[in-house]
Amino acid sequence: MEKYKKENAESCEQEAHDLENSLVADRRSFLALAGASAVTASFAVNSTPASALQPADSEGAANALTTEDIRGAERVLGISYTAEQREDFIENYPRQIDAVKAVRNHDFSNGEAPAPAFEPRLPGVSYKPQGNTLTIAPSNRPLPASGEDIAFASVAQLGHWIKGRAITSAALTEIYLKRVKKYGPSLECFVTITAELARQQAAAADKLLAAGTYLGPLHGIPYAVKDLADTKGIRTTWGAEPYKNRIAEQDATLVKLLRDNGAVLLGKATSGALALGDVWFGGITRNPWNLDEGSSGSSAGPASSVAAGLAGFAIGTETLGSIISPANRCGVAGMRPTFGRVSRHGLMALAWSLDKAGPMTRFVEDTAIILNTLNHYDPQDASSIDHGFDYTPEKYKDLRIGFMPSAFEGDNITQVDKDALHAARALGMKLKEVSIPDMPYSALFPIIRAESAAAFDKLIRSGGIDTLRFPARSSSARISRMLSAVDYINMERLRRQVMQVMHDVYKDVDVIIGPNYAESMLLITNYTGQPQIAFRAGFNAMETRPVFKAKLDPLGIKYNVPQAFSVFGPLFAEGPMVHVANMLEAELGAAQARPKL
Repeated sequence: MEKYKKENAESCEQEAHDLENSLVADRRSFLALAGASAVTASFAVNSTPASALQPADSEGAANALTTEDIRGAERVLGISYTAEQREDFIENYPRQIDAVKAVRNHDFSNGEAPAPAFEPRLPGVSYKPQGNTLTIAPSNRPLPASGEDIAFASVAQLGHWIKGRAITSAALTEIYLKRVKKYGPSLECFVTITAELARQQAAAADKLLAAGTYLGPLHGIPYAVKDLADTKGIRTTWGAEPYKNRIAEQDATLVKLLRDNGAVLLGKATSGALALGDVWFGGITRNPWNLDEGSSGSSAGPASSVAAGLAGFAIGTETLGSIISPANRCGVAGMRPTFGRVSRHGLMALAWSLDKAGPMTRFVEDTAIILNTLNHYDPQDASSIDHGFDYTPEKYKDLRIGFMPSAFEGDNITQVDKDALHAARALGMKLKEVSIPDMPYSALFPIIRAESAAAFDKLIRSGGIDTLRFPARSSSARISRMLSAVDYINMERLRRQVMQVMHDVYKDVDVIIGPNYAESMLLITNYTGQPQIAFRAGFNAMETRPVFKAKLDPLGIKYNVPQAFSVFGPLFAEGPMVHVANMLEAELGAAQARPKL
């Protein structure tokens, strides 16, 4: 058990922190992900370029293989065959390579998922049904005279003003478009601005309201969507050079849902190339609190635009930290919902069993408003789940709040983390100590690597991956070809064990609070499909990171940058999570601050 604990501390936590700590780490992570491939083991272990990895004809492959080739492959795979087994392998391998060749030559669209769809619900477990109920306290705050004050208001407040006719959607849209035009270029947070479409949608929202039709709390609210979501007739570039002129033929399901509920699309917010980091083909998305550092990724543009008051809210995606990490860096509320709650149809696939989409807002409670709209069963998504979403704060009076004492220890823990735990105690929350069993959680990493390389297999093998602004080395593109199907399936078996372990952890608590990355929780819950919300909890004075500067600022120059804290929950527990995070946000008092642009 101790070896697992040490392994996870050194591997899982470092990987999670790398997503958040530096652009260099983002590049390193990209090399690891792009180095993934299909789960059939390849025996091309020399320095053959990635583009030459196509298998030969079966007869040629059999003639080419020697027992020494097999010996070399054994060393790579960490296995051992006898001489007789090697000869048997050479005789029978052509059948397998024929199948591999056929699959490599077959055409797949990026969105076509494998036959086994990930199911986060455990068999035999009953998950309490929820109604589709949303309860948000009314507001009597008058409309400010300042456009900036309006722009930084909550979604709930904006919706109240629009419904009460204090402001039109058209006027609100112009406030945001003006800010996008002024601050967007320096933040590099938009790929495409859809100004005319936004004006058309805002006018339509106003016309409906004038006729007595109110579509709900997002009626007339301008938003940005991560440029992984298809928008009909509008570029959806995935942040990557090979796709920078790609025009989507239809809207993603979540784009359609938002439109049907009256939301106004301002534009496509930047994503790190192929959903990794904050570097995209047109630039590097900046953190509004410190323009000398990136916004982290890969939901870089959604986080940056919301933090800077360029949109009412935004939609991001996460596979392994891509909502939580930029939410932490830019100081916004970012929710990764339960896997399957939000349709991925029309979104770029990176890893079918791990991809999720969720809201990014300036205030915690707004995430519930967005999720209320996005929560939707979609048969076009093989992993979509039909389960209601209920946010009713008065139901959450006696929540059991778990925390891990060990998560608040060590060099990476800040005063902000400690203040958040203190705030929970000050609020009288019923805190209960919990612990996560020691398991080899880092052994789950190859799953995302294999899926992501399968999603972009042809791009990698063709050499197209090398056109990215920070291209992957061709040698790393072969890593997962040395991962056998047997080992991959056993990793998925480990994943099922982890799912059961986390289900058991939540038997005694309703939610868990803690630092965003502590105790491998971000990694674990991404693989189990359980939700997480990060929200701005405070600020740290930090020396500027010299990402974009040839020279460091003079010694002592520091930037006050935000830091998030997280609430984790079991499957379908977003309502209690939002309630707890909302209470902590109010107690900590850091959410109202604005970056000085």
